[in-house]
Amino acid sequence: MIFTEQINNIKNLDKTEMEKAMLRWDEIAKPVGSLGVLEDIVVKLAGIFSNSDVRLDKRAAIVMCADNGVLAQGVAQTPGEITAVMAGFIAQRRSSVCIMAKKANADIIAVDIGMFTRISEKGIIDKHIADGTKDMTKGPAMTIEQAEQAIQTGIELVKDCKAKGYKIIATGEMGIGNTTTSSAVASVLLDLSVEKVTGRGAGLSDVGLARKIDAIKRAIKINNPDETDAFDVLQKVGGFDIAGLCGVFLGGAIYGIPVVIDGFISAVSALIAARVSPKARDYMISSHVSAEPACKAVLESLQLSPIIHADMRLGEGTGAVAALPLIDMALAVYHDLMTYKDIGM
Repeated sequence: MIFTEQINNIKNLDKTEMEKAMLRWDEIAKPVGSLGVLEDIVVKLAGIFSNSDVRLDKRAAIVMCADNGVLAQGVAQTPGEITAVMAGFIAQRRSSVCIMAKKANADIIAVDIGMFTRISEKGIIDKHIADGTKDMTKGPAMTIEQAEQAIQTGIELVKDCKAKGYKIIATGEMGIGNTTTSSAVASVLLDLSVEKVTGRGAGLSDVGLARKIDAIKRAIKINNPDETDAFDVLQKVGGFDIAGLCGVFLGGAIYGIPVVIDGFISAVSALIAARVSPKARDYMISSHVSAEPACKAVLESLQLSPIIHADMRLGEGTGAVAALPLIDMALAVYHDLMTYKDIGM
């Protein structure tokens, strides 16, 4: 893989700074460990930045927009053209994630990494690889070169974010049919039945769900992805959005920037990244556990604890962005709360 040398240079977290952060939590005047997962995240951030004085002054949400050839099998109730429509709204800063990101003081970075229809909006970055992936029930979704290009695109976007001073990146996606590709990847990598990992997406009927499950089974059978090779699984039954986000997670580890997982599609991308480079997991933060049936299993495989349990399933990066204010509040307590020494204890 073209990015092998980059991932070989991923650093371990700074244990000394993490210990300093843990000591700070123990010193401030509140019950020990009482902010739970939020305390763990601040400690992780100290290790990522090699600095226990954790600051998240500038943040972004990268939203990968792509289409999937498997839509030809009737796996979604929404036509593929909607991906470009919604990408346009994201580019215009009019979608759900944009409104939420504004409240969370996060910038939106929208990316066309492979939609059926290209758009000319100024607010979207053109990283178009192809007009959607191929129909994975007929053969591999991507060529090896396309999958590598998509991952490298994600890595390079993080590099750009690092140069611009971003301290944390939320992940999001827009792509009709991407719960189908994500379920296929999850089924293979987690060795779970297709039925167990496949949900209704944006509201499929019973007939539609059966068609979706059948398409995934056929795709896995014809492509025979190697469950021990996450890249092979991605290339054969994944999507450009998943591959791009995989690159974002790898890029976060390469360039020392924490990356927040959104929902199911984002979590599957993180799982692939962690299988490609186990150290990448240390740079991931789980925002929420989505309503998709396999999301919990994916996060458990990553050994990450989500902050939010709200049955969210909107996508776009909404869950990841929603976690940012909670992390901000934890950091406010971490920095500003008096210590036991301050109150004479």
